[in-house]
Amino acid sequence: MLLGLQNVTFEFGARTIVEDATWHIQPNERIGLIGYNGTGKSTLLKVLTNQYSPAKGTVEKGRETTIGFLHQDLLGFDTDDSILEVALGAFERVKELEKELEVLGHELEKTGDEALANKYADLLHEMDVLDGYSIHHRTEEILQGLGFANADLGKPYKNFSGGWRMRVLLAKMILTNPDVLLMDEPTNHLDLPSIQWLEKYLIHYPGAVVIVSHDRFFLDRMVTKIVELYQRELHFYTGNYSYYEKEKALRIEMQQKAYENQQDYIRQNERLVERFKAKASKAAMAQSIVKKLDKLERIEEVELERPNMKINFAIDKTPGKIVATLKHVSKSFGDVKILEDTGAEIDRGDKIALIGANGKGKSTLLRIIADTEPFFGEREWGHNVDESFYAQHQLEALNQENDILEEMKEARSGKNDLELRSLLGAFLFSGDTVEKKIKVLSGGEKARVALAKTIASKANFLMLDEPTNHLDIHSVDLLVEALNKYEGTIVLVSHDRYFISRIANKIWDIDNYKIREFKGTYAEWEDWKERKEKADAAQQKAESSKQNNTAKPAKEVVEKQEPVKPVAAPVNNAPAGIDKELKKELQKQKNRFQQLEEKIAQLNKKKAELENALASPEIYNDRTKFVVTENDYKTAAAELDKMNSEYEVVFEKIMQLEEKMN
Repeated sequence: MLLGLQNVTFEFGARTIVEDATWHIQPNERIGLIGYNGTGKSTLLKVLTNQYSPAKGTVEKGRETTIGFLHQDLLGFDTDDSILEVALGAFERVKELEKELEVLGHELEKTGDEALANKYADLLHEMDVLDGYSIHHRTEEILQGLGFANADLGKPYKNFSGGWRMRVLLAKMILTNPDVLLMDEPTNHLDLPSIQWLEKYLIHYPGAVVIVSHDRFFLDRMVTKIVELYQRELHFYTGNYSYYEKEKALRIEMQQKAYENQQDYIRQNERLVERFKAKASKAAMAQSIVKKLDKLERIEEVELERPNMKINFAIDKTPGKIVATLKHVSKSFGDVKILEDTGAEIDRGDKIALIGANGKGKSTLLRIIADTEPFFGEREWGHNVDESFYAQHQLEALNQENDILEEMKEARSGKNDLELRSLLGAFLFSGDTVEKKIKVLSGGEKARVALAKTIASKANFLMLDEPTNHLDIHSVDLLVEALNKYEGTIVLVSHDRYFISRIANKIWDIDNYKIREFKGTYAEWEDWKERKEKADAAQQKAESSKQNNTAKPAKEVVEKQEPVKPVAAPVNNAPAGIDKELKKELQKQKNRFQQLEEKIAQLNKKKAELENALASPEIYNDRTKFVVTENDYKTAAAELDKMNSEYEVVFEKIMQLEEKMN
């Protein structure tokens, strides 16, 4: 065991976080720590790192165990050092050795002392053992993996925003190579490419990893064990998040059935007691039944305790067909170009996800649409558009000195106190809690206030920048459900792949300073992108091969040919009919290629619909429907795999035929 809790009870003020909890973290484990907002997940990590002491029980740690803890409080750190220097702080001993070797080297040049030479050799050996000569390369590699450009590495840490600072600290923690990595919402400040890089890195990480995250895609790829903090107890599931969901539903179903069976048993015995207690001959039997019932260990009825926000995005009026139009838009920050002479149209009912790497300009484009960012070009609103903008900095933009009710009044919704209290109640702020100051709220609570302010506007056009940050998985599900019912138009920026895949019907990607639109779901876009990358790679390979053949020296070509016999007249070795056959075959393959593209798009759509159906409580709770839907999903997935394989084969044939034609 590397780290763990033994019969731990921890109380935070008057609230008990865990009671008599035991949890042992073993080497190489990949653990997801989950629970509803406010249950105390982050607090539990602080108990594990001895920042908080338990009221009862012990925190156990191996004598040699090292711990790395990534959490939001780290953002209080500030320095003038470059981000490279901050990350290199992971190698304190190596940096000390570098200084010692430099000093000793100068002394040796002057004296040539044998004792100094021996010490110098010892330090060199220690440097080799610590792999000290590669620290700059390793640090740069990890910073680049987390999205930093080479040009950024020498810039002062203090010049970067909170999200980028958190990446630097994540890089530093990874480089320290601790035995146990504790990570509190590590994906909150990462874009999709950085999340995918982190997934690949952590999969091969040699130590144990414990992750608190609301990103179910990330958890599914990363963890092999789920620890759920629920009702002051720790519940363990061996598997990823999807396994946990199914297993928990099964456990709840079994507990409910056991409860109902026991209730039937109790009622039957109580009827016997009622019937026999008045008869003297049966009184002893009745008394025996009563004693048996008294000793019975009662099974509790299943009552899920969870924060059910009642999110309802209502709209006051319907806008025209076109909600907003962008024309000839250009935007730069100094020498950094973001957009150049690009445009797009947002139509009523669009649910657009803006995706891509950080620095591509997603949030900037969202601010341009919202008219809160200066730019060159035109942005035109459509008829009857009422917009509301949930910005990434919305949480920081809340007035820290306001109480919750005062903050809601600043939304200028026209609602009175009673109506605002009712809306806040739907967001789990009831009674006196609406008088809590913003500054004392948790990240999740602030996110709920900001969402409530967005909803209060009754807008028919929502612009949402990272709305799932600080929300737990259940709250994200509720938000997805509400946005799918919402009759207005949405443009959103999010790194949460599950969230995007459940909502978006269009994908916008910023490529080469232009807005590129894909009409379809996120799953369809990913599939199209993967096929396009394969096709581009195959085309590049074919072109490279063609160039290599053309570039071969004439002598080499002649040497490989058979001796040419003299003839009276030129002979055409390729009859004209062959060209026609090649053209005919090429057209046939192109037609098949187009059919496959259409079929793959249909299958992707069907697969996504079946995935949504499998996640629906209506299907999940009906065993027959679930089995039928699951079989349909497996059939669609198998057919899709078959079609994708044929798609690649046909593409290769087209490339070969085109090469022959040339």
